[in-house]
Amino acid sequence: MASVTLKHLTKVFKNVVAVNDLNLEIKDKEFLVLVGPSGCGKTTALRMIAGLEEVTSGEIYIGDRLVNDVQPKDRDIAMVFQNYALYPHMTVYDNMAFALRMRKFPKAEIQRRVHEAAKLLGLEGLLDRKPKQLSGGQRQRVALGRAIVREPQVFLMDEPLSNLDAKLRVQTRAELIKLQRRLAVTTIYVTHDQVEAMTMGDRIAVIKDGVLQQVDTPLNIYHYPANMFVAGFIGTPPMNFLEVTLKRSGDDYYVDGGDFKLLLPKFAADKVQPWLDKQVVFGVRPEDIFDKNLAPMTNIHDGNTLKAIVDVIEPMGAVVIMYLTLGTHQIVATIDADTKAKEGDELEIVLDMDKTHLFDKETQKAIY
Repeated sequence: MASVTLKHLTKVFKNVVAVNDLNLEIKDKEFLVLVGPSGCGKTTALRMIAGLEEVTSGEIYIGDRLVNDVQPKDRDIAMVFQNYALYPHMTVYDNMAFALRMRKFPKAEIQRRVHEAAKLLGLEGLLDRKPKQLSGGQRQRVALGRAIVREPQVFLMDEPLSNLDAKLRVQTRAELIKLQRRLAVTTIYVTHDQVEAMTMGDRIAVIKDGVLQQVDTPLNIYHYPANMFVAGFIGTPPMNFLEVTLKRSGDDYYVDGGDFKLLLPKFAADKVQPWLDKQVVFGVRPEDIFDKNLAPMTNIHDGNTLKAIVDVIEPMGAVVIMYLTLGTHQIVATIDADTKAKEGDELEIVLDMDKTHLFDKETQKAIY
């Protein structure tokens, strides 16, 4: 097994900087997810690690070996693509065995590896079938099996679940996590789906416009986003952002949105002072907003309570997603389904202020 280290990795296509000075270390046996919107450079970074894309500048190390000039076949990596890339005229067995045959592995060793991988992936009864006889989930498992038989130092996965339907995607996601834990192979996984990133990665690297925004564990990125982009990208529905003015009254700091005032938590006092009387951006996640009648907090007061008009309600089962109007502001809240509020009602809501965020309006970096 091996770590993967990217040092000042940059890729330029004509005048477009696809990856900009990327520094990242993926630990041995780690499952790291590269996540970001389409066109952010995550797949380009993966292809450079694989050797399928030439590096403009910077260095790529697999283990202690610099691989910038090493051919893809000699990097000891295996890649799983979005479109499966199976040979349609070959059986499942032959698809999985193909790379080993090209490398002149002994027949007995090929047979051992293919059958071990097939058992691991539940493909034992499908080895004689061709890809057209398989479902999307089965084809994806064959593509994974083809990578596993290589016994590489590193797995590279480029949105391997995006062609599956929603239910199968959830099921395959769980299988992939278990598989990676069992094989203990360093894995770099690319996706634009933040739910996949949150549920699968040991760590997440969030990328925007070719620039690394933040790398951390899923929960740290969720609770402590480095900037507004990360805060808005991670989480469903996305975080609410409201432009406010930071004010002070005695020892208390509060945000004034014109239509509302909210008291900031005590721990924020030392961090917010440089922005006093300035415009900042207040952030609150939909799941940290509650119907006052159902709020789990005991400390409910004027500084964390607001009145809003219910515009739209989307039932989701255990919760409802509410679109609310707060004076001139629009917010989204994830409310317990036991709420009695109806569309058009005025609803008293309570915010968990300890879980709110404040951002610099100019730099968009987190204040707390």
